[in-house]
Amino acid sequence: MKRVTAIPRAGWKKTAESLGFHFHTIDGAAYWDESAYYQFSLKQIERDIESPTEELHQMCLELVAKAIQSEQMLTQLRIPRQQWDLVRDSWQRKDQHLYGRMDFAYDGHSAAKLYEYNADTPTSLYESAFFQWLWLEQMISRGKLPVAADQFNIIQEMLIETLVCLKKRHLKEQPLYLASCRDSAEDFGTVEYFRDCAVQAGIDARFIHIEDIGLSDGCQFTDLDSNSIPALFKLYPWESMFEEEYGNSLTSSETLFVEPAWKSILSNKAMLPLLWKEHKGHPNLLPSYFEDDSECSELGSSYVKKPVFSREGANISVYQHGQKTEFVDGPYSDCGYILQAYHPVPVFRGNHTLVGSWVIGDRSAGIGIREDSSVITKDSSRFLPHIILD
Repeated sequence: MKRVTAIPRAGWKKTAESLGFHFHTIDGAAYWDESAYYQFSLKQIERDIESPTEELHQMCLELVAKAIQSEQMLTQLRIPRQQWDLVRDSWQRKDQHLYGRMDFAYDGHSAAKLYEYNADTPTSLYESAFFQWLWLEQMISRGKLPVAADQFNIIQEMLIETLVCLKKRHLKEQPLYLASCRDSAEDFGTVEYFRDCAVQAGIDARFIHIEDIGLSDGCQFTDLDSNSIPALFKLYPWESMFEEEYGNSLTSSETLFVEPAWKSILSNKAMLPLLWKEHKGHPNLLPSYFEDDSECSELGSSYVKKPVFSREGANISVYQHGQKTEFVDGPYSDCGYILQAYHPVPVFRGNHTLVGSWVIGDRSAGIGIREDSSVITKDSSRFLPHIILD
């Protein structure tokens, strides 16, 4: 694994915008960055990323099966008691899930270490699945990369295949609504990419803003024309859904939610100490504990404090030798914390590098790389493409 300096493609911004990638630059700062790329060997991908991702995912599914039967675990996961049946039922019905992203610290030599599993509303999907593949094809065709260069990226193919299964199992001829919040260009771009894949899977896919979803007198979710919503893909966290005014109507609603409610078990960081307890010493896990656990002392004086609910590094603190050395402010200060062993991401030429490993269905399907100027990966991080070349 190495970071290789590259010359950006001529006209890439126009290409991005013509393809709907309008968030390549955010608040004047580069988000998509092709001034460099990361190069992996096939062995590194297969042995150190692909296999551990699938193994960890199966361990997570086993954790869900155990958690839905445990009031203690559901409480530790901060899932409201009134939503326990919703979560249990979605698992027991085998409601289909589509995707997730595991974030790893990986340097190309030692075992990849799981930071967290973004199993409900992960972003960077479009740039991982489509735009970095386009970059690879164009770089090869323009002679800037060897013809033998490849990429660990079957995300789009697997996503469409999984959506075909969703249509056959659950939708039949019913439409699938896809929703994001009105004020996020990145979320809208992600959902629009999802919608395009759904159309390719033969699904009647319709976009709607989260804010425009209504609730009928019969507690059914509706669109702006008062049509019922039979199925909804939402780029909106389950913990937020639970707190909305319509939270108590989730159980009685006939809407099929994607991602399913059981993903609420894996989309918060409370699953990390539970996973560690079940698989203590696993080479791809970091020691993790709830902050009130007496075993926290095993972490020593260097650790990372993470909110149970958090996005893009918000409210995360890094402690080294008992001193707080890094902190990102945010809105997640009142949801409880877990402590995780301090294991910083590797630094390549001054860049702190995080590997996002995608799970589509139940299969490891590709990676995306993000860089940050600090040890905590934030919403200001940059996305860089990658290649496989032995």
